[in-house]
Amino acid sequence: MTDSEQYETALATAAALLGRTLDLPLGPGEPGSGAEFRRLATEHTFGDSWPRAGLDVRSRALVSVAIAATLGTHEPLRGQLRIALNNGVSKEEVVELFIHLEAYAGAARAFDSYQIALEVFAETEPT
Repeated sequence: MTDSEQYETALATAAALLGRTLDLPLGPGEPGSGAEFRRLATEHTFGDSWPRAGLDVRSRALVSVAIAATLGTHEPLRGQLRIALNNGVSKEEVVELFIHLEAYAGAARAFDSYQIALEVFAETEPT
């Protein structure tokens, strides 16, 4: 498989997980090497890690939410929450995850991450 085919396969996996096209908004003034960074990160994450057989997608999604929340990475957390909700994880299960996270990563980290979850939950509400 060529580099281009690997990238396209990874993008297709990301889109299937997210339920929409992957959008990586890196800001104005990005150097040309930024495209290579996006390609490599996308291929590794969605081409190498997510398709592995060791965990089902739903379990992998819950683990990914917990990791992003524990690290306090807001934008990746938004994406992981979208993936989780798009792949069978309920909002109630996400809340339970944050309750458990509070015990191990601290109340401030869990509460901060929970605020991000509320924003993502609102995306799924009819307008």
